[in-house]
Amino acid sequence: MSEALCVTGATLGGERVGLRASDGLITAVGPGVGPEPGDRIIDAAGDFLCPPLVNAHTHAAMTLFRGHGDDLPLMRWLTEAIWPVEENLDDEDVYWGTRLACLEMTRTGTAAFWDMYWKPVAVARAVTDAGLRATVGPPLIDPQKDSALAGRNQGLVEDLDELAGFGDRITAAVAPHSIYTVGTESLEFAAGLARERGLPVEIHLSETEGEVNDCVDQYGIRPAELLDRVGLLTESSMLAHGVWLDDDEFELISARGSTISTNPVANMKLAVGRIFPYPAARRAGVGLALGTDGAGSNNSLDLFSDLKTFALAQRHAAVDAEAIPVHEAWSIASGARSPLTGASGTIAEGQPADFLLLDSTSPELSLGDFESNLVYTAAGSVVKTNVVDGEVLMEDRHVEGAAEVIAKARERAVRLGLAKPD
Repeated sequence: MSEALCVTGATLGGERVGLRASDGLITAVGPGVGPEPGDRIIDAAGDFLCPPLVNAHTHAAMTLFRGHGDDLPLMRWLTEAIWPVEENLDDEDVYWGTRLACLEMTRTGTAAFWDMYWKPVAVARAVTDAGLRATVGPPLIDPQKDSALAGRNQGLVEDLDELAGFGDRITAAVAPHSIYTVGTESLEFAAGLARERGLPVEIHLSETEGEVNDCVDQYGIRPAELLDRVGLLTESSMLAHGVWLDDDEFELISARGSTISTNPVANMKLAVGRIFPYPAARRAGVGLALGTDGAGSNNSLDLFSDLKTFALAQRHAAVDAEAIPVHEAWSIASGARSPLTGASGTIAEGQPADFLLLDSTSPELSLGDFESNLVYTAAGSVVKTNVVDGEVLMEDRHVEGAAEVIAKARERAVRLGLAKPD
């Protein structure tokens, strides 16, 4: 249980306010709110109070892969640079890679993230130790031999059982990797398991044009239609990328209540050939969230930076300066455009005590409209304090144990041949 906390002298909506939090919830916020005996006090000194960001798609432990396989297209990047190294991963590699990711996300304003990666119990342990929130999905990929399916499925069930014991900050998910690595039998198994256990689903979808064409050739329908046929298109589904979806698929996704996580920087780096068609998704009323993807395909987990890229890319692709207003872009990044994120994108009494304090003395935030600055000016470096579930994870840019995390992650990267020894 987190200690009682009071923030004084913060700026919210142009007013000086205080905020009190207890037992992981905001109990009061507004002018005149002050500390009570026993409260831990943070003097904001005018710094801006705002909701945190939600990273809706990443592979956190892949911070160890940062810069590895650069300049390769998606499938060559996977088959030549990523999968061969992943065969040698152990629990400690994943733990410290995830801790490094959590450190970076803490320092850049993220409170919660959706993760799909190997060794999910190690992921959950790292997230718990770091103090963030995460939806953790053990990836489901079909083995080369059908005879191995039963063992693979049993392993997934055991992972989900272990994840269930981690407490409220960890949500287990069923995570079939994609329609090109998982056949219909396994997709249907994943759908049934998610339905039986009441778990969300995360899956890569329509990241490349080739994936779409292969799906049509093999099944006679497009990827979103295939997910719907096997029962994976529901209000609990987080669909990563969606770059090559068409208008009819957006309408179907909207009707089923699924959410798309767009990952603009990773898509651009891997040259998938198209900007996510936000105007079509918006017209259809699709729930949207923003993700970085892993540090292997993005190189950064700074969601503030990706937010600017997202907004600019949409304006550029649409040849329309009004393609995405700043309040829409911010609401997507803060999780307010999808119930799956678990975030309201607001600071209010009764909400979880997840919030940021941003440096009001920074040049980036010193002038101009605040919300516009969040989208087009700020980077993660403006975040001074990050509080999750009422627990202060960073104050005045200090994160306890940061040096150890960086050193241990480097050791694991060296072990895997992803970094040179000192």
